Amino acid sequence: MTQSSRSPFTLKHIYTTGVADGVGGWRDYGVDPSQFSATLMKTCERLVKEGRFTPSNPVGILTSGYYELQQNKVPLLGSSTACIVILDRRSHRIHTCNLGDSGFLVVRGGEVVHRSDEQQHYFNTPFQLSIAPPGAEGVVLSDSPEAADSSSFDVQLGDIILTATDGLFDNMPDYMILQELKKLKNTNYDSVQQTARSIAEQAHELAYDPNYMSPFAQFACDNGLNVRGGKPDDITVLLSIVAEYTD
Repeated sequence: MTQSSRSPFTLKHIYTTGVADGVGGWRDYGVDPSQFSATLMKTCERLVKEGRFTPSNPVGILTSGYYELQQNKVPLLGSSTACIVILDRRSHRIHTCNLGDSGFLVVRGGEVVHRSDEQQHYFNTPFQLSIAPPGAEGVVLSDSPEAADSSSFDVQLGDIILTATDGLFDNMPDYMILQELKKLKNTNYDSVQQTARSIAEQAHELAYDPNYMSPFAQFACDNGLNVRGGKPDDITVLLSIVAEYTD
């Protein structure tokens, strides 16, 4: 079981959202996996609120946040994937970075027009940021934040931006997510929040269905493993809709 953290925040015409998903294997060493991911997102959020970032460079936010954790006087052990999406509401342009298997979708007219690329070293082992105990730096898998996949592209008014941890994508294929998003008839906060909750709840239900051929199970089969069912995991889902910006 992994732990996830979310952090949506705004700064003037810039809207930034991010998710981080702690690697659950740290529980075997007495470490709470949620602490690393939560602290990483809180640090990135503070950097944005303080204006210490370049809107077109989300990798820079992730890099600064991670290096700050490394230099923390209080040791913080753990590993995490991360995805950050920055929307410039004036230019209707998005800048993204994704390290590991969290990610995002951009939906327009009921179809996925952009999506993040999953980064895996091998099956069920995503790219991740890590801080290891002293002396174990070469043993714990750790990637550079600069290794994150990044992209920039234009969006349109009404586009839906979904950012989520792998607990969603491992249990719900795109067509199921799109079916839920089609039910979104109102763009007010309550409606968007309810849709995000509905998607997360459906993914959670499928995660515990032993007979369901989930995307994760299909991926496992593609890698020579006889697996069926969903993948129990923490699930974080964030929804945003591109709207007209006014000062």
